[in-house]
Amino acid sequence: MSGHSKWHTIKHKKGAADAKRGKVFTRIIKELTVAARSGGGDPESNPRLRTIVAEAKSVNMPADNIKRAIQRGTGELPGVSYEEITYEGYGPGGVAIMIEVLTDNKNRTVGEMRHTLSKHGGNLGEANSVAWMFEKKGYIVVEKRKADEEKLLAAAIDAGADDMKDDDDNWEIVSAPDVYPAVHDAVKGLGIEPAAAEIAMLPQNYIKLEGKAAQQMVKLMEALEDHDDTKKVWTNADIEEKEIEASLA
Repeated sequence: MSGHSKWHTIKHKKGAADAKRGKVFTRIIKELTVAARSGGGDPESNPRLRTIVAEAKSVNMPADNIKRAIQRGTGELPGVSYEEITYEGYGPGGVAIMIEVLTDNKNRTVGEMRHTLSKHGGNLGEANSVAWMFEKKGYIVVEKRKADEEKLLAAAIDAGADDMKDDDDNWEIVSAPDVYPAVHDAVKGLGIEPAAAEIAMLPQNYIKLEGKAAQQMVKLMEALEDHDDTKKVWTNADIEEKEIEASLA
């Protein structure tokens, strides 16, 4: 059990994404702007932008919002310049944490991240203190009830996926980042809406947390993800579903 997919799917079931739609829109707008600035405003020739546009559409972001964010990135419209930074640190029980942010004030953001980590039993680490524990991968979670195993596996492997793993109620599809868009398209082509789909930093192994440490870690993850500058948070914590649900209740 990976812990990572549990975190996604439980929040998915509880409707957390809908409750925080404004926060989701803010993050996606920043990502669209940065992707357009670094690779151009045409999704067909900018794979990163194409992936984020697909995510924007999946949460029903209005087309005008998407267009304006891209235009701010290309310079057609004035806008704030965001910097991408990854912070590394430790949580309760010594678990590793990577926090990807998009910020217009890195001094403010690093101070707030340090405060949040220390408040919940963690601490900020140096660059490369935990990054070596993670691998960048395309990562798709499909609920088993939505898919035929053989058809899903065949579509994923044909599109270039490395593996499909059994994770209790879900299938986890892992691929190299460069083939992720093709694998994602193949899954969607089966009429399946994944529970989670992203370029992820996946841990090479996990640390199991229980009891107080587990619940403290869940609250830390929530606090980090709720920060306005946070793009993604990754951890190698393995937490049982009951611990997560108890903390989020």
